[in-house]
Amino acid sequence: MWFLIAGILLLGLWLADISPVASLHWGWIALPFLLAAVWWSIADATGVSQRRADRKMEARRVARRQRDMEALGLDTKRDKHARKVRDASQRANAPPPPPPAPEAKPPAEPPRRDPRL
Repeated sequence: MWFLIAGILLLGLWLADISPVASLHWGWIALPFLLAAVWWSIADATGVSQRRADRKMEARRVARRQRDMEALGLDTKRDKHARKVRDASQRANAPPPPPPAPEAKPPAEPPRRDPRL
């Protein structure tokens, strides 16, 4: 896009016979247009243009969905907040988990007899 703007500006100055640009060869005036064409062909070949278009389309889709949800009276932000509060309340009011089972103690040793007796 910048190459195209620069080319149009140079072409306008060249056609208006403005001093420093009027003396340039026509090849220098055509160079920005050529660079713009090269850039667009590279951008299309590598998928840069398509990814940019996909991002725009996705942003438009999300904005349209949000607008439609608000038009229907469904405030998604409020619903998400209400769901978080409700879930937190349910977790707080849930019965406590049962205590862990006591560990099994090893069997006690039989009492030892004193050999002196």
